[in-house]
Amino acid sequence: MRWTKQSEQFVYGNRWFRVHLADVELPDGRHLDHFLIRQRPVAAATVVNAAEEVLLLWRHRFITDTWGWELPAGVVEEGEDPERAAARELEEETGWRPGPLQHLLSTEPSNGLSDAVHHVYWGESAEWTGEPVDGFESSRREWVPLKLVPDLVSQGQVPAATMAAALLLLHRMREE
Repeated sequence: MRWTKQSEQFVYGNRWFRVHLADVELPDGRHLDHFLIRQRPVAAATVVNAAEEVLLLWRHRFITDTWGWELPAGVVEEGEDPERAAARELEEETGWRPGPLQHLLSTEPSNGLSDAVHHVYWGESAEWTGEPVDGFESSRREWVPLKLVPDLVSQGQVPAATMAAALLLLHRMREE
């Protein structure tokens, strides 16, 4: 069953997203108005150290008024490679500059409403460069044992879906 977009018009936009209104035709011929959020890609990264600990942020999200573990992440700038953006965000938000990164996964976290794509990377080495430039984005930055990830996710301590999926995949990969 395929929905077909007949037209799309711009409604509102800023540096982070644009809102559009689409005329969508359903398979039975009916039409409906559907709002779309157009977003730039997001890149995230983490590092697993020799002690099998993963570098995470503990932060508050005011929109949902929740606390949780997250990976350093941010918007991919125009013309920037997602892997480079992930490395930049990791260093800006944690003070750790990663070594070589590997692609872990890419997700569409809300593809019924948005065209956002989140790219997640990970590495096995990092160099401490000093206090994070964007330290205001989290209450703390910690090396958390990777073996705790399934429990943290099941307890709701990793509320962001992309972050939970990435950490569970990384945990599974490192178990093998």
